[in-house]
Amino acid sequence: MDCRIETIGHAGVITLDKPATLNALTHDMIRTIAGALDVFEADRSVFHVIIRSTSPKAFSAGGDIRAIIGQIKEQRFGEVEQFYRDEYSLNRRIKRYSKPYIALIDGIVMGGGVGVSFHGSHRVLSEKITFAMPEVGIGLFPDVGATYFLPRVPAFAGLHLALTGTRIGLHDAIDLGLGTHHVPGSDHTALLEALCASPDADRTIARFAAPAGGGPMLREAADLTRIYATGTLQDILQRVRTDTSAIAEAARAVLTLRSPTSVAIAARQMRDGAGLSFEECMRLEFRVVSRVIRQPDFPEGVRAVIFDRDNTPRWTPATFEALDMAAIDQMFAPLPAGELEF
Repeated sequence: MDCRIETIGHAGVITLDKPATLNALTHDMIRTIAGALDVFEADRSVFHVIIRSTSPKAFSAGGDIRAIIGQIKEQRFGEVEQFYRDEYSLNRRIKRYSKPYIALIDGIVMGGGVGVSFHGSHRVLSEKITFAMPEVGIGLFPDVGATYFLPRVPAFAGLHLALTGTRIGLHDAIDLGLGTHHVPGSDHTALLEALCASPDADRTIARFAAPAGGGPMLREAADLTRIYATGTLQDILQRVRTDTSAIAEAARAVLTLRSPTSVAIAARQMRDGAGLSFEECMRLEFRVVSRVIRQPDFPEGVRAVIFDRDNTPRWTPATFEALDMAAIDQMFAPLPAGELEF
């Protein structure tokens, strides 16, 4: 099975077990997790839920993009929309879950993997964590609740992460509030066993937690604020081009490789999401994804980065200057039918 469900002592345990694909989340895995949460919530012997991975490399590197692109190529858009409807509903279920939801994250966590971990009450990170929302590099956009959590990190770092897809490690993730605890990866098995033996998640995790923080990103807080705090996307891009800071240099190096449409969507997400509830953010993301799957950049980005790996995507449009911002705004408009409901 790609996803094992067990009740062990005081814990409901969800184990992602698809290491060959770095636990890419399939539609079946999403349904399985959702069903398990219903069972665990109703079971009075379960005090908390734990989600973990068997992969030595990744918690989960994202969603099953290959399957989604296959459906898009066959114009099975209804099935793709149902995947995202179920995934986003699961993200919201985790965010509002009535019991402690503990993610043991060791290794890569990106995209869909973030959606089944970072909305929980406890995000326990190992020293090997690599976090990113890299969707702008494949013609998608940072979804699974990124519209809500990225605008809420300090110093406009979330906007930088959304527009560039930059990867960060343990110390930055703790500084930005993306993780709640650091427990060394070598202690995750012992922590799991202790959580299964105890009904008190907070006290148990505290026994294993180790110091973390002081990463490089917040040392650049003044530069992040200067570049990202104000103005339109074009204003931000102009500051990226002319600013002499290391943050601007890093952004310059990658923004020319990203989908201009995806970057524009991400910028609008971050602006709007700061003032929206979690549910409103998820509805917004469903509006956008329902339209993006019918646009050329997503399949083209996956072709260039994942299938052919030539890393030369042909974006439509190809430049930021050619963007039609009215078309970007239309991506966010209410759907004529079939809005995401909870």
